[in-house]
Amino acid sequence: MIGQKEAGGPGPAVDLRLYGLIDTGVSGHDGARLAAMAAEAVQGGCTLLQYREKFIADARAALARIRAIHGAIAGRGVPLLVNDRVDLALTAGVEGVHLGQGDLHPADARRLLGRGAIIGLTLKTAAQADELYRLPVDYACIGGVFATASKDNPDPPVGLDGLARIVFRGRLARGAAFPLGAIAGINAGNAASVIRAGADGIAVIASLFSGDSVEACARDLRDRVDSALAARGVAA
Repeated sequence: MIGQKEAGGPGPAVDLRLYGLIDTGVSGHDGARLAAMAAEAVQGGCTLLQYREKFIADARAALARIRAIHGAIAGRGVPLLVNDRVDLALTAGVEGVHLGQGDLHPADARRLLGRGAIIGLTLKTAAQADELYRLPVDYACIGGVFATASKDNPDPPVGLDGLARIVFRGRLARGAAFPLGAIAGINAGNAASVIRAGADGIAVIASLFSGDSVEACARDLRDRVDSALAARGVAA
């Protein structure tokens, strides 16, 4: 549980290979359904999950949904993070939080959540990647890589070339072992190209949670990521 350990530097190691974002804007607000989808995603090979609700009108209802999802994947070894809201992550006792560039500073989040928490960060530019050396975060997701209808992105997609440049700068800032994922518009057709561009994994919303079988979609995406990592010489 987060908030129980000494604050300080980065927390646990993070496996970004298949990062599923359970977005209420895509999947609705039915807590039982979201929990079932999360369990399917984990069964299919998701390595990390995030609860994402961009405009929370009812914090108590959101907290209930987060707890339902967390309970559905308990004991499976897959962490659950909350997007943006450090207070909800702390209250729900999940494994961590994912922060955008305009959210609470990672250092403040680390002080609140402790060293045992996972803290992730969104990167949109190479200049932001340069700052990773001084931030107590455990991974970063780069994007948007492609255009997507799942998120309102005011900035143009960075594309594969932009992804590769930001990955390069992130590796310079934090080293080769620091997990860097990619997000936005990623699906079965382009997942391998994202990994070839340097990402350690993919963060997905619609391509995972909009199909008839979440488990089957997760299994397919995970296989594509693992194969692309193996072709790049990275042990899965």
